[in-house]
Amino acid sequence: MNVERTIINGPALVRPGRAVDSRGWLSEAFSVRTWAGLGLSDAPFVQDNESFSPLSGTLRGLHFQHAPHAQGKLVRVVRGAVFNVVVDLRRASATFGAHVAVMLSADDGAQFWSPPGFAHGVLTQAPDTHVQVKLTAHFAPEAAAGVAWDDPDLAIGWPAPGPLHLSDRDRAWPRLKSLPIVL
Repeated sequence: MNVERTIINGPALVRPGRAVDSRGWLSEAFSVRTWAGLGLSDAPFVQDNESFSPLSGTLRGLHFQHAPHAQGKLVRVVRGAVFNVVVDLRRASATFGAHVAVMLSADDGAQFWSPPGFAHGVLTQAPDTHVQVKLTAHFAPEAAAGVAWDDPDLAIGWPAPGPLHLSDRDRAWPRLKSLPIVL
């Protein structure tokens, strides 16, 4: 497993190895023993979420949970492709408000680790995209929150493959500068 650190301290691109032969490939997508040796987090994963988006251009995010329910997320694409974004919401961080964006696809199997303290979003780049997310904290509706995906202060260059498809909830999140963040 290869780990590529990002310009923001914490998030990382994780590339599991693949054993390839005439039948296809086999990959260890996750192992507690391997994960512990990567030095990314000592928090256990407690919940797995999956999303399926039939339409290219489906945007989910930017989501996070307030402390004490803040979630670390390990994101991987099982089918299709996404533009994956995390925004640093740690007020004491020198990179507060900065973001990291990477393309993730089922073709290359790369995963993205985002520790607690970050908002997360994905924009599907292909129809019928299936995403899996491992979480370090359970979903807590009272702690669920988000940041406006199109906040000009974040300056995220979303590569829209056509019209965007968002939930009403994701359209209504506040801008970062008006967000009372408790992480």
